[in-house]
Amino acid sequence: MRLALPAAHHSMAYLLLCIGVSAPLVAHAETVEPEELPALGAAVDQTSVVGLSSGGYMANQMAVAWPERFSGVGVLSAGPWGCAQGSLSLALNQCMMTRRGAPSLVELEGRHSRYSALEQVGSAEALSQLRVFVWHGEEDEVVEPELGELLAEQWEQWLASPEQLRVARSEDTGHGWPVRLPDASTPTPQEWGNCRQGGGSYVLACDEDLAGEMLDWLYPEREVSGGSVEDGMLTAFDQSEFAVKGLADTGYVFIPEGCEAGDCPVTVALHGCQMSQEAIGDTFVRHTGLNSWAASHQQIVLYPQTENSMANPQGCWDWWGFAESTWQLSPLHDTREGTQISALMAMLDRLQEAPESD
Repeated sequence: MRLALPAAHHSMAYLLLCIGVSAPLVAHAETVEPEELPALGAAVDQTSVVGLSSGGYMANQMAVAWPERFSGVGVLSAGPWGCAQGSLSLALNQCMMTRRGAPSLVELEGRHSRYSALEQVGSAEALSQLRVFVWHGEEDEVVEPELGELLAEQWEQWLASPEQLRVARSEDTGHGWPVRLPDASTPTPQEWGNCRQGGGSYVLACDEDLAGEMLDWLYPEREVSGGSVEDGMLTAFDQSEFAVKGLADTGYVFIPEGCEAGDCPVTVALHGCQMSQEAIGDTFVRHTGLNSWAASHQQIVLYPQTENSMANPQGCWDWWGFAESTWQLSPLHDTREGTQISALMAMLDRLQEAPESD
């Protein structure tokens, strides 16, 4: 696999929305000036969005806001849609831990109904047609597993059939993204997280190909094409043209061999807090297993990236409203008007645009 990633140095000094205290990694790669995200004529159907932790909350937000644009959503280690309701206090105390009690699905459905009446989210019919994968580690001490159960219950209420939902749990697994390591890899505290304890990069050495299990579920009829990850290209792109609060200047995209010609579907893959390239180098964009599945199934993988700031010191996706204008009495981060959602959809639009003819 051809790889072009810029070097980064970062010092973590905050513990807000913490999902671990280990020092972030440093990427040792030659700095390459990123180019524009290319128009690839990607397929407009069979698009999925997947994410972990804050990325899982954002994946939910994108799917609910624009269900007609997606065929499937995969959510790892996160709670129900709308959980924070624009409040950092609720995010910390009811949507990660449940010190203030579990979130009320009735209350969250009222929020969804209000948005729906204002056409700020997609239609109930489009939402009901999605295919959904929900996963949680049973030893997760960052986002309580009970919250994953509530998320599954929420989707059960929305989907047309229970057969569209897969709920998976992993015993002895903490907070993070389980992976099956390559045969030649040796787990280290810096690059691989401990399966049971989580931490490190939050890419967990569990001998479990969760990416493959999830994408097999989201695309049950997709045939293996025989491509290899080494033949694809993982490349940086200039994310600053999609600039909104909380997004980094550089994002990444994996393009399997042959997908430059168009018609390959897209998976939007959203990292969790402390998992951006700034924090852990290329571990998430290269080692989750998504690229391997994508290469063998002709699937483009878009890896947008966040940045750290005073308002968002752990580089999380906006699932509580920090990126919205302060004049909003109720942040619209989880609607079609959300600034980060709009930027992410613009990236997807670009990949699905037809390339300019010579």
